[in-house]
Amino acid sequence: MTQTCFEKLCAMVETYGGLRTTRFMNIEEQVAIFLHIIAHNVKNRVMICGFHRLGETISRVIARVCNAVIRLHPRLLKKPEPVPDNSTDQRWKWFKNRLGALDGTYIKCLVPEEDKPRYRTRKNEIATNVLGVCSQDMQFIYVLPGWEGSAADDRVFRDALLRPHGLKVPRPGYYLVNVRYTNGEGFLAPYRAQRYHLNDWRDGHQPTTAKEFFNMKHSSARNIIERCFGMLKARWAILRDNSYYSIEKKVRIIMTCCLFHNFIMQEMPVNPLDNEDEVDEGTRDHGVEDGDNINVVGTSNEWTAFRDNLAQSLFASWNATC
Repeated sequence: MTQTCFEKLCAMVETYGGLRTTRFMNIEEQVAIFLHIIAHNVKNRVMICGFHRLGETISRVIARVCNAVIRLHPRLLKKPEPVPDNSTDQRWKWFKNRLGALDGTYIKCLVPEEDKPRYRTRKNEIATNVLGVCSQDMQFIYVLPGWEGSAADDRVFRDALLRPHGLKVPRPGYYLVNVRYTNGEGFLAPYRAQRYHLNDWRDGHQPTTAKEFFNMKHSSARNIIERCFGMLKARWAILRDNSYYSIEKKVRIIMTCCLFHNFIMQEMPVNPLDNEDEVDEGTRDHGVEDGDNINVVGTSNEWTAFRDNLAQSLFASWNATC
């Protein structure tokens, strides 16, 4: 984060987030303390030595700044924009009306001993399952942290749709999802039992069917959410390992990190993490007020036909150019 970016962030949390200067600490120091903690995942006693503040003061600063940043979510969460018909981007031009990509990730957390079985993942880690939705420019549209690590991705996804201020999908828009999610109206999944991941295409193999070509293009476009998660964890060390905070505080910190990520992406045209290779396999209403929204997902003949027709159209277009 550049100095100009930091100064603008301080102004925003003061003006719109309600953060106030205390008797002995100004806005800049409070924000700097919070940023240092989430960027390096350090304990309070380390901050006591670095900033010469009491541990209780550090704890109060963390809570105040976190609350102030979360109040900025109407301004920092990205509003979805569909891919236009005249798009020339090689990854997204195939998917007209696409709003973004959706996926989940695990973030390690600290929970009471009796709750560990619910938060234990398939890899035997204690983590929370976070649902994230991002746009084409790698900004978060919607984030739902807090679910137990043992919860299935599809269960978390359906909860996001049913919440009063949850994920909304205005017709005819849709999000790209991976094979673990249902292929239904508003959520376009790849074909099962077909080559999909980008690594599968790096051996010189060329798609021979419409389904294979569709999966290749789908993977290239949906990879944006994995890169987004990878950049998020590369920037904030507190998301890469167990922190020293309860699950309730960790959930709020996760949301804060996502909002900081969006702020940096908006304010810094040259992103210092653009060349990072680290990649990982995401509240409130994201800007859609009223209208014809999709709030449930299920298989249908119409949506299956839409995917089949799209796959055939993409394959025919590719064959024509080749």
